[in-house]
Amino acid sequence: MPDSPLLTAAAVAVIAMAIAVVVGVGLKVLRSFRDLGTDAERATYHTLHAASQAGQHLRRGLNPAGASKASRHLRTLLGCDALAITDTSGVLAWDGAAEDLKPRLMELAAEVLAGGRTAVLSPGPDGTGGALAAVIAPVRAGSRVVGAVAAFASSAGSGLVRAAGEVADWVAVQVELAELDASRTQLMEAEVRALRAQISPHFIYNSLNAIASFINTDPARARELVVEFADFTRYSFRRHGDFTTLAEELRCIDRYLLLERARFGERVQVSLRVAPEVLSTVIPFLSLQPLVENAVRHGLEAKEGPGHITITADDAGAYAQVTIEDDGVGMDPEQLQSMLAGHIDGEHVGLRNVDARLRQVYGDAHGLVIETAPGEGTLITMKVPKSQPGHDA
Repeated sequence: MPDSPLLTAAAVAVIAMAIAVVVGVGLKVLRSFRDLGTDAERATYHTLHAASQAGQHLRRGLNPAGASKASRHLRTLLGCDALAITDTSGVLAWDGAAEDLKPRLMELAAEVLAGGRTAVLSPGPDGTGGALAAVIAPVRAGSRVVGAVAAFASSAGSGLVRAAGEVADWVAVQVELAELDASRTQLMEAEVRALRAQISPHFIYNSLNAIASFINTDPARARELVVEFADFTRYSFRRHGDFTTLAEELRCIDRYLLLERARFGERVQVSLRVAPEVLSTVIPFLSLQPLVENAVRHGLEAKEGPGHITITADDAGAYAQVTIEDDGVGMDPEQLQSMLAGHIDGEHVGLRNVDARLRQVYGDAHGLVIETAPGEGTLITMKVPKSQPGHDA
């Protein structure tokens, strides 16, 4: 029985719609493919991606674990048959073929490590001793040769020589950044030791004198102060960690102020307001106590009559904001600025130390903000991120 005209028309319409959908999808896919860019742009992306991936594994410098992971990405970057990374004492990583050459690599790289000049070795007994050619480029950190990158391929053309040299220079930059991070950590540790040394002469002597004054008149108070003094010094001179929590630092401040009030009595008055949600915020170790000590020693001690210190810790979105304010004698702003910049020495070395460490850890935007004037007291503001991956208290 022949199809009806209505059925035929419906079938044609369905087929037309299907063709339209297929064409539309095809055009969309084609357009998306074109949006990926030209071949050169895609090649640039893959190069940058490989370098980025390799860089993540070299952030701690030249070591076997990082070099092994980075070598896979660097071999992809160079398109060679094998790639090796060495330091000055041995092979750290080998990725790819021709592992029979691995035992000889330090011998092949000896002149490169000694003289800092790239070596190009042909295949065979007079070159690498194997089936592949090699380009061995030095990795320099400053004026030192700290290792080498060796690329192995069937032939060592000028393109591979230049590329291997560039990769070695890039590895050198990662090594220098890792050394810079290490030196910053060492500097921060040295500054913490300097703060501890500062605590010793200025605070311990006065605290022990204050405790001694209560031994005969109020033995119970003397015993309480001895315990607080022991807890304070145990925290201040601990040997583990560059970071602590805001709660721990505030406990340290509480002990410090208790000992200072034993000396000054009602001359030192303190107000504290802390938002509970910021207590777990990680901050550099001994970053608040020196600020409070500055308020007592340089703000209130020189002031006639009682003085007041206000300590606040507020939730400021992604940050915890801590302020320490005193109504003491204040400071000259220009002199303070010169001291913070390291241009002149001054009594407020604790402020400079804390300011420098905050800038090292979080960047220049997170240094101390200090508002002061002679006779007007001092307000110090510190703002730190609440989320700090990699910083363990």
